Amino acid sequence: MELLNDMALFVEVVKVMSFRRAAETIGIPNSTLSRRISGLEKAIGLRLLHRTTRRIELTEAGQIYFERCKRIVDEARLAHEQLGEMLAQPSGVLRASLSVDFANIFLAPLIAEFARRYPGITFDFDLTPRVVDLVAEPFDVAVRMGELEDSCLVARQLARLPRYLYASPRYLELSGEPRQPTDLARHECLRFRAAKSDMWTLHREAETMEVAVGGRFLLNSVGMIKRLATLDLGIAVLADEIAADDLAAGRLRRVLPQWQATPVPVYAITETRLLPAKTQRFIEFLRERLGQTS
Repeated sequence: MELLNDMALFVEVVKVMSFRRAAETIGIPNSTLSRRISGLEKAIGLRLLHRTTRRIELTEAGQIYFERCKRIVDEARLAHEQLGEMLAQPSGVLRASLSVDFANIFLAPLIAEFARRYPGITFDFDLTPRVVDLVAEPFDVAVRMGELEDSCLVARQLARLPRYLYASPRYLELSGEPRQPTDLARHECLRFRAAKSDMWTLHREAETMEVAVGGRFLLNSVGMIKRLATLDLGIAVLADEIAADDLAAGRLRRVLPQWQATPVPVYAITETRLLPAKTQRFIEFLRERLGQTS
């Protein structure tokens, strides 16, 4: 980058054939400009300019160098301007990795709204439960629920979604309704496969309890957990928005309503902090909309 900057300074000097006028145009001291050009000549090992008290002239090497540098500097400036245009008007293909259930149940209407807002963006979504490699695979962003492992990637928290316990009215009719968290030990609990799938942490105001849970079903799909709960097979921990439709239709009912499970974080993960406009806008939009449900 420093070499490119010095090349740009050299081009400006040659354009006006004056250190003083070039320094005024660029906005740096004349002495600094002269020192930078001298350093450039030293790095190259050739004199580029003949200097006298009254004028400067290009050497043969300087003429060749100027012709090459001018093209390089112009290309760099054009690239910078084009990226600025991309930042102002988001466009291009947005490649995102999304968890299957979260995308289908929760993100689909938000993505539809985002697509209407930015017609210049096209979409390539990979819905998968696997942890994609953002360095080796061509994804702009991955959106994931749950706590993240430490890594060199950049994670931006979009929201923390409240979670509660739900079961179908028929299950509660057959198995009885738990009155306190410890009652969960004798119930079928539909568990998400995780490091502590046999323990649920519940909160009521300042009170926190860890309760041991069990059951016949251990799954890695929130959508399947919700579906089995509506089919009278047990009690599930679900994000409020994910259970909303089934709650409204009477297929699910909240269990232990004074108690809340630990909210689940949602992250946008990228390889770098330097993002094109399409990715920036997508992350900002999800943070805005998901944050309303936190």
